[in-house]
Amino acid sequence: MSTRGLHGRVLDTLGPAITAGEYPPGSVLRTDELAQDFEVSRSVMREAVRVLESMHLVESRRRVGVTVRPKAEWNVYDPQVIRWRLAGADRPHQLRSLTVLRSAIEPVAAGLAARHATPEQCAELTECALGMVANSRGHRLEEYLVHDIAFHRVILMASGNEMFARLGDVVAEVLAGRTHHEVMFEDPDPAAVTLHVQVAEAVRAGDGTRAEQLTRQITVGALQELEILAP
Repeated sequence: MSTRGLHGRVLDTLGPAITAGEYPPGSVLRTDELAQDFEVSRSVMREAVRVLESMHLVESRRRVGVTVRPKAEWNVYDPQVIRWRLAGADRPHQLRSLTVLRSAIEPVAAGLAARHATPEQCAELTECALGMVANSRGHRLEEYLVHDIAFHRVILMASGNEMFARLGDVVAEVLAGRTHHEVMFEDPDPAAVTLHVQVAEAVRAGDGTRAEQLTRQITVGALQELEILAP
């Protein structure tokens, strides 16, 4: 196994354990002991720790070791941290907090997209919406997800706001998390699918008010689904 594969294996175990609270804040991790437990070299273990440090999950201090940081200090926007949290017992809370974030950002982004989207972005948005329609029946959630993620990435990019655009990976993770952890109906809500088509039409027509209102309906619907599927 490559060095990257080895430290990836360590991260895939240690990261979820930290975000799930198996190592509470203040816990001290001994890299020598962890290297033995994972049967990897110290250099591989150090590389894994550096990645965890970049996510603000841990900090290394001389004569102390690697200490787990408080949750309030974690980089909660890191896609990997989101993925780990969605895989654990904190899933309902994480899904809800991410969906509330979406409800605050995406309607505004859609309104801006109606003013700033290029013809190419409008065409891409329409293509994504039609792809969602084509895969909205027959339990084709993975295929649907591809178009759903692409749709919301375009909205954020087309807003013309670079801060919104950078949230594309965050939105992708929450959409993927809902699908992969079965926090979705077997087929997407037909009303939600229709709303995506209407958002694409509003953006193409340059109707910012309508694009914002429709997108707000999408996010409200997503929150209502969570109340049913992940109470």
